[in-house]
Amino acid sequence: MAQQFVKAQIKGDKVVVFLKPSCPYCVMAQEVFSKYQFKPGHLECVNISGRSDMDSLQDYFLETTGARSVPRVFIGEKCVGGGSDVQELDKNGELKEMLESIGALQ
Repeated sequence: MAQQFVKAQIKGDKVVVFLKPSCPYCVMAQEVFSKYQFKPGHLECVNISGRSDMDSLQDYFLETTGARSVPRVFIGEKCVGGGSDVQELDKNGELKEMLESIGALQ
């Protein structure tokens, strides 16, 4: 079930952030993305806190991305890591290139 949910969310050329609103690293990732002008529907934040399958989702993240923690950030269908990773990609200019490569920016 978790696998189908995650795959359905990350399908296509968009950025998907699986997060918990109370997590400072999730807030950090959202702040980084707020600097960019996304095309409508190309940035999706999925709050997993309080979901009945939250543990299954995080177990699936561990299995597929190497980490159970949130945020889990996907650009296209590729996981780029968490909040610190997104911040680092932004600082070195790679994030903008990645977003442009999937056509997510206006």
